[in-house]
Amino acid sequence: MSELDQFRNRQADLNLAKKLTWVVWVVSFAVLGLVALMREVKIPIPDHLDLSYLPAFHAVLNTFAALFLIAAVQAIGKGHVVRHRNMIYAALVCSLIFLLSYVVYHFTTPATIFGDLDRDGHLSEAEKMDVGTMRSVYLFILITHVILAALSFPFILLTALYALTNQFQKHRKLARRIFPIWLYVAMTGPVVYYLLRPYY
Repeated sequence: MSELDQFRNRQADLNLAKKLTWVVWVVSFAVLGLVALMREVKIPIPDHLDLSYLPAFHAVLNTFAALFLIAAVQAIGKGHVVRHRNMIYAALVCSLIFLLSYVVYHFTTPATIFGDLDRDGHLSEAEKMDVGTMRSVYLFILITHVILAALSFPFILLTALYALTNQFQKHRKLARRIFPIWLYVAMTGPVVYYLLRPYY
């Protein structure tokens, strides 16, 4: 019996799935609430505490998440379920660390504005003219990144939940839809950082 067949023959744990589904939705709404709140609330931190390295750290985490996702798809395509699972766990860990660090950064640091060369927190008409159409490109990537990250978050957790509780048919069906979105979010994270880097 192949490794893939061994997993497919496992009995689904529907009781555990039912309990964890509630956890997924509670966590999802809590995280989305924090993300919405962090733009409005700023927590003062000591002057000696420098968090300026975090955007680059976030880009690295997203890059690794994308690489792990690609490795996970390659593994399952070859029937290597354990390797696939490990790569997905690694991507989830990267995404979780990113999420926690991202929330901390934005609760404590003013938002960086694309094109704000003098870093005064405002975009003048001259600065808008200077960046030209690149601002539209940046905003398109940023907006799609943020919206898809928010929409996909609970479904990424549900996809993992279906695998964890041996509901592999549901897992495959949802994974086919959510994987390209998760990969897009992971890949555009470093792109957003690269485009915004001159203005930090």
